[in-house]
Amino acid sequence: MFKYDKLSSAIFIALAASSSAVAQEQDVQQEEAENNREIETINVTATKRTTNIQQTPTAVQAMSTKDLREQNIGNFQDYAQYVPNVTSGGRGPGQNDVFIRGMSIQPISVMLSGAQGTMPNVAMYVDEQPVTAPGRNLDVYATDLQRIEVLPGPQGTLFGASSQAGTIRYITNKPLLGTFEAGFTTGFETMAEGEMSSSAEGYINIPVTNDLAVRGAFYNVNRGGYIDNKAGQFSIDPDSPHFRGLNEGLLGLIDDGTTFTNANNTDLAEDDFNDSYYKGFRLSAKYQINRNWDFLVQHQAQDLGADGVFDYDPEIGDLEVERYFPDELEDSFDLTSWTLNGRLGALEILYTGGYLDREVEQSIDYTGYNTEGSFIIYYTCTYGDDGMAENCVDPTKGFKGYQEHERITQEARINYDFNDSARITAGVFYDDYEINTQDNYVYFANPDALGFVPNAPISDAYANNRDTRPPGVGFFNDITRTEEQIALFGEFTYDLTEKLSATVGLRWYDMESDFTGQSSFSSKGEDTDAGRDYDQTAGHSNEPLELDDVIPKFSLSYQYDPQTLFFTTYSEGFRPGGFNRAGGQGSEETGFVPTVYQTDEVKNYEFGWKTLMLDNSLRWNGNVYFIDWTDMQINRLNTDISILAFVDNAADSEIRGLETDFTWRMTDNFTLHGAMSYNDTELVSTGAGIVRTLPVGSELPLTPELQANIRGRYMWTLENNWDAHAQLGWIYAGETYPSIVAQEVEQAGGKQDSYNILNASVGVMKDQWSVKLYMKNLTDERAELFTNTQDDILRTTTNRPRSVGLSVSYSFY
Repeated sequence: MFKYDKLSSAIFIALAASSSAVAQEQDVQQEEAENNREIETINVTATKRTTNIQQTPTAVQAMSTKDLREQNIGNFQDYAQYVPNVTSGGRGPGQNDVFIRGMSIQPISVMLSGAQGTMPNVAMYVDEQPVTAPGRNLDVYATDLQRIEVLPGPQGTLFGASSQAGTIRYITNKPLLGTFEAGFTTGFETMAEGEMSSSAEGYINIPVTNDLAVRGAFYNVNRGGYIDNKAGQFSIDPDSPHFRGLNEGLLGLIDDGTTFTNANNTDLAEDDFNDSYYKGFRLSAKYQINRNWDFLVQHQAQDLGADGVFDYDPEIGDLEVERYFPDELEDSFDLTSWTLNGRLGALEILYTGGYLDREVEQSIDYTGYNTEGSFIIYYTCTYGDDGMAENCVDPTKGFKGYQEHERITQEARINYDFNDSARITAGVFYDDYEINTQDNYVYFANPDALGFVPNAPISDAYANNRDTRPPGVGFFNDITRTEEQIALFGEFTYDLTEKLSATVGLRWYDMESDFTGQSSFSSKGEDTDAGRDYDQTAGHSNEPLELDDVIPKFSLSYQYDPQTLFFTTYSEGFRPGGFNRAGGQGSEETGFVPTVYQTDEVKNYEFGWKTLMLDNSLRWNGNVYFIDWTDMQINRLNTDISILAFVDNAADSEIRGLETDFTWRMTDNFTLHGAMSYNDTELVSTGAGIVRTLPVGSELPLTPELQANIRGRYMWTLENNWDAHAQLGWIYAGETYPSIVAQEVEQAGGKQDSYNILNASVGVMKDQWSVKLYMKNLTDERAELFTNTQDDILRTTTNRPRSVGLSVSYSFY
């Protein structure tokens, strides 16, 4: 049941704060001083028009360039903690799933994300280009950004597929005509337990002619590691029921004479082994064709690299693990985009397109498979003539994966004001997305001790790579997934009165989702075509999954006065369905894996407000909402049913919540920022599917009931005319489940703990120079960001230990 008392109390507190602020406003007599304290105006493009955030009748939260700088925002994990209705689950840079408004399930392992991962339900954009990816959202470093926009709630009308729970947009700084500006920031950071970090960032804007300008941004950021890979040995537990496998008679039994060899990681042991880096640039050029038309072209490239892992094993020790196979990640992308923008009379026209090329190579220790896997004996032990396992040799296991993402998007749209009371935004969108995945599972015991022949692709099955795999690759996926869609969209707004406006939005889409390739199993003694050919099995016989629908939106907004806006919205969202590798597997007792999983559906009802008070020195915005989420797509690996992970539309849920944020410039010197979210999430039904979820009535995972942050910044002028500041911020997140799958919650020991994080900074600025000393995680809190058993061993992703850093910036103008 919904906890009405908690949500009502939260709304009452928020409204009481508003009433108090209004009373204070009426008592304010120092009009001139108050006028000097107007807070920053932020323009956004959440409605695909440039509007003041306070006059935009939709939920949107934005971090400006100033906010990003003041809060030391670098990568995704940095900014996610400051937007309380945004949560994530993941295991390090480039390996995060993002959730908004409590619409979360659990992340899929990156070892499976390309082959079997569902598309996210939060869309990620860089400017106009979608860059969403299953299990591996593009982790763009926040250099030379104009702002980051977060649009909570379904955005299916304007932003389409995967904007089911919301949309996050990185808005870059564009070239400025007729203006020269440049700047750089450099810094270093030390940790209480870990290596030193360093960063260098810069930008330059050059007016080439009156009609042409170019802009460049560059960065090289190195983040020191803080997790130790301890020397140790791994031993198989012969008493584990998983060790004996699915088919004892086929795979062999053990007796007192069976011998075991231990894995040893001495060569890989290293302190602070999870260092990472972001290196990249962005180049753009803007040409003013004439007074009404301009053309922008932009190219961005980034290399993200990481060693080690970013979650630790509490059984080993604080910030410690034992890994037996190299953990390495290289994630590179090139994103080229172009935009033609202009007017024909009162008609605004925009055409934009983009091409994304992304390559990911990763190796991961998979030795934990020996604790949970179904075919441990088969991949590890030799057998005697009596069928008994004789020698269980080196149990070291690893994963080596390669993914290539190619995406072409194009959009043409118009904005037109019929008159002072009617306006429309409409357009057409095209998206062609392909993911090529090669996942190689390496078993040290295979080639020599067990006599496995090198694993080759299935003869007649589609493959990206037809080469025989290196010795030791006992299993591999070679799969291509494609999604192609075309959509028509539009929103029409009509002013019913001077203050009351109505908006109707629709999006029609037609999408084809396809899945082809193979999973190949190695064998002993001879090369065979053992495995699954997904054009012959899995049930879809070369035919793509076709999806089409119409997504509506209805909204009313009321401009009570120039400083106060109320709005109410009904919206829907969707994300693509797809195919299961394990389609048809199972039994009458356990149920059968569906061949396909369908789109899940979201219906969102919300009421929001945006206010400016105290002579525009206090901004207070908020929303209350109800979300009905049906046919939820849930990832699962259950070896009692299938040796392959699968997805099922397995449950329905409801979410009731409140989100609110404020900025208050209380005096000429002191500004207070705050935000909070409350989510009452409930699993209301579980279908007759094959995934055993948490029981009905449970909360959804990775969604604390309460999240909040508050930040105070005091500024003053020193005697030598240096401007100084001191800032203190607090972040809180409540306890939450790590997964919706019952077994995974049991393995994790229940809920993740709540946490508190304190950050602080002091700094000075004069003319073009600024110097800042900052401290992150002052109390050295070990926040439980994500507990998981994705490698079959319980581990916890945590925040970085207490850090102290110094940054120096200089601006040319």
